[in-house]
This record gives sequence, structure tokens and C-alpha cells, in this order.
Amino acid sequence: MTDFVARFRRAALAAACMTASAMPCAWAQGQPTATDRAATRAADRAAVRSGDYIVAIVNQELVTAVEVSRRLARSQEDAQRTGARLPPEEELKRQIVEALIEERVILTHARDTGGKVDDVELDRAVQTVAAQNQLNVAQLRERLAAEGIDLTRFRANLRDQLLVERTREREVYQRIRLTDSDVEDYLERQRRAAAADAPLNLAQILVSVPDGASEAVLAERRRLAEAALARVRAGEPFETVSRQVSEDAQRERGGEIGARPASRLPDLFVEATRTLKAGEVTPALVRSGAGFHVLKVLSRADVSQSQVTQTRSRHILLRTSNRLTAEAAQARLAGYRRLIEAGTRSFEDMAREFSEDGSAAQGGDLGWAAPGTMVPEFEDAMNALPLGGLSQPVVSRFGVHLIQVLERRDVAIDPRQLREQARNAMREQRFDDAYLEWARDLRGRAYVEMREPPL
Repeated sequence: MTDFVARFRRAALAAACMTASAMPCAWAQGQPTATDRAATRAADRAAVRSGDYIVAIVNQELVTAVEVSRRLARSQEDAQRTGARLPPEEELKRQIVEALIEERVILTHARDTGGKVDDVELDRAVQTVAAQNQLNVAQLRERLAAEGIDLTRFRANLRDQLLVERTREREVYQRIRLTDSDVEDYLERQRRAAAADAPLNLAQILVSVPDGASEAVLAERRRLAEAALARVRAGEPFETVSRQVSEDAQRERGGEIGARPASRLPDLFVEATRTLKAGEVTPALVRSGAGFHVLKVLSRADVSQSQVTQTRSRHILLRTSNRLTAEAAQARLAGYRRLIEAGTRSFEDMAREFSEDGSAAQGGDLGWAAPGTMVPEFEDAMNALPLGGLSQPVVSRFGVHLIQVLERRDVAIDPRQLREQARNAMREQRFDDAYLEWARDLRGRAYVEMREPPL
């Protein structure tokens, strides 16, 4: 699957809502009747007269040539602006048709199963779109009228978009099945990763061995290293022996290498000291390409999972649609970022004015979040930020985010909470695959009829 198609499958459902709901619904979902087919032929003839024609019939919906052309032009414009590479035009057009069909399939399914969106929720969505475009609702109505779209139609489109998002979240998460064994395996991987990054402070006594050393020289070097190990095991201070014997740059510091993540130490050192507690010395010499080592664990960070690091962050979220592409949202957020960094505007004020989720009223503050709470794209970007740091625009399935980290803290956590966090993290990691499987299943059950261009 190309990145282009994947982008449509994840982010362009809004575009389907903005176009599909305006198309006539000629029949109920399923196989069309003879009357339906006659109506479609009449629609075909009318479309040809207007310069448009039907490319595909998807359940109750039509995919038209004008839609394909508009999507093609928008994709080419986005690629030209961002420097992205596109496939040849005919292949790109085929991918666009497939994406539009999939969007129609999901939209009709959402209409059938997504429940209802009440007027209060819909009013909030209209206000959000207006704010996204830096307009009030009256100005948005004027803008829509200028583009030939009345507010009633626009509200119907938004209602469809909300139904699609609600249905997708509910049904895709239901497909993700996690066993207790899955959770335990995940936690074990987390433990190993934490151990690999936990600061480990070692000291060493190095007796070097020259390249190409003879057997006699090798034996003499080994005897010197074994004598140093024996002195330490007999109770002599490690740092004293290191200063007298060691042949490395740390000898004047008693051999102390310094605390660093285990992942930045030689694997030989990590493996040789894996079971040692602070203050203990390796029972035997460690052989490396440099020579013979005596190692001592000075300190080892606690990697217990009874504590987790929580992060308090805030964000500005722009939701993508056919009126605001992911590329345009990224450019807009990059502009917000420059204003914030220059001190021209505060993050809180911009979040209140522009952010499109429930945190906007709190200046984008998301509160404290444990690992696994956020979607992976958001969490990875958040974890990479220092305190006070501002991210570059981050794309997720919810839209595009600008993130700032406010605080971090270590908190105790009981085993039940830890397992629930692991389940949440795994659900997010498996969402993409589950989504694609869900979309394929819906496509397999849908009625899709492809049409040839009229002569």
C-alpha cells in the first residue's frame, strides 16, 4: 500500500462526508432493483450533459468523475507544495477512485450503525469549523453561501463526519483482542527496554593486551589482571588498585566510567554485571578486544515498574478535512509555533482560539497522562520533548497537533493500573492494522459497481 492511499484511508473520510452526503441516494443498500438501474441510467445521461459522469456506485452513493478530478488536482497541488513524489497520473487516479469507494463504504455503514448526532453536538462542530477558519458562525454562513453551499447541507455533511469518526473508533477497538499473555509479554519487553536505558555506573581495572600479542605476553597480562582481581576480592579498595594497575583514562578517578544508560555501555560489560548489586565485583575477568577487565558496579538505577513517569502536556489540535488538508494544517501550526516562540502570542490563548477538541477551554491542557494514554504518534513526540519544549506539527489519526510539555513526575502505580496501561498502549499500537482489516471487511460486504466512461 502506498503512503498516498494510506493517507486517504486514515484522514480523508472527512472529504467523503463533505461530498458523499450531497449525492442523491437512489436506492437502499444492497443490490439495486430494475427501477433503480433505470434511474441510474437517467442520472448517467444527465451527468454526461453536464460534463460529469458516474465512475462507481457504492451502496446508496455515487462516485463521480468531477470528484475524482478535484481530488486529483488537490493531491497534485499538495505534492507540488510539499515536494512529495506521486505515482504516474493514471495510477494516482486509480488510487483516488479506490479511496473514494472506500470512503463511501465506510460512510454508508456509519449512517446505518452510527446512531444519532444531536443538534447540540452538531452546533459545537459548526462553531469549531468556523473557529478553524478564523470566522464566527455568521461569517462561515456567508463564506459557504459564496461557495454555493447552504448551511443545511453543510450541517448534514458535518453530521456524517461525526458519525464516521464515532463508528470507526467503536468498531475498530472492538476488533482488537488482547490476552493476558499478550499483556505479560508487553510488560516484559518494557522491563527489558527500561533496563537497557537505566543508568548504570561502573568502575574498571583494565590490563591491556597489545594487538598480535604472543602467548607468553597474553599469559603475563592475564596474571597481572588476576592479581588485581585477587587484591580487590581480598578487601583492598577498588579505586586504590585501579590507580596502581589500570591502564585506561579513568584510572585517576579510581576507574569510574560514569553513570550512563546501559545501552551506551559495551554489551560485554552489561552482561557480565547483569546480576550484580551495587558494590559487587565481577567474580572473573572479562575479556575484550582491549584486554582484561575487572568490573565493579558502583550504582544501578531502579527499573521497577511500580513507578511510572507521567507527563502533563498541552496541545493545539487542528482536524483535517477537505477544507483543511494535513499539509495545510501543518503549515498553519508551524506559523502558530513561530508566534509562540517569538513571544507574540501565548500557547494558552492560541489553544483557546484555534484548538478543536475539549481541552481548548483549558488552554489546551491535557492534564497528567501515564504511558500508553495517548496515541503512539503523539506520545512519541511528547516523550522526546524537554520541559517547556514545543514540538513540530505532529500528525495523528485525530488531526495535526502542536504539543508542549509542561511537567513530568514519577508516581507509584499498582499492578492492576500497570496492566491496564499496557492494554491501552497495545490497543493504540494495533489500531492501524485493525482499521485496515475493518475497512477491507466493509468493502467486501458492500455493493460496488464500476462504470465505464461514456462514449
